[in-house]
Amino acid sequence: MHPVAATTHLLYLHGFRSSPSSMKAQKMSHRVRSDHPDVRWWCPQLPPSPAQAMDEVMQGISDWPRDSMAVVGSSLGGFYARWVALQTGCRAVLLNPAAFPARDLSKYIGEQTSWHDPEERFFFQPGYVDELLQLQADIARLAPGHATTPERLIAIVAQGDEVLDWREMQAFCAGGAIRLLPGSDHAISDFDDHIGAVLEFLFPTA
Repeated sequence: MHPVAATTHLLYLHGFRSSPSSMKAQKMSHRVRSDHPDVRWWCPQLPPSPAQAMDEVMQGISDWPRDSMAVVGSSLGGFYARWVALQTGCRAVLLNPAAFPARDLSKYIGEQTSWHDPEERFFFQPGYVDELLQLQADIARLAPGHATTPERLIAIVAQGDEVLDWREMQAFCAGGAIRLLPGSDHAISDFDDHIGAVLEFLFPTA
């Protein structure tokens, strides 16, 4: 097994209706900036269109070193993170990842508000579901040739998630190191208890 390089570039992808102001994004940003100030941190505000979101992300990381970059994603961002990891070969941290977002978000077609700014509104279009299906097809196509290992992927999956089925999330992360929480919730409100494991994965010590 080849030694895993410490992370030099870190991408964080937020979930549906979320933003860089989310609790987990803010906690990760604070810890990375304080403990690893040389790391390039990027947590973009993602557009509602999944295809546009991934286009913007791939453009933003086009010059990042694949062997020392990593991606962290929560909920829909966890689904995106899996896609990005398969495209780039980088390591990934998935936090309660959405395994079937096309199915789940088809119920949210129409006007939506942002969790962190209720004044901010956007329209989730029917075509976005088709874009998610395409990304899902990409994951299915790429995954067999990119075997997931505990060295390449770690997931935090809460059995107490009130939004997503933990069994589907567990299957989505199969092959990786899965930290299965007997309780918690979709937001992983007890993230302080688990951020250490995330950072240890991203910044392994000799």
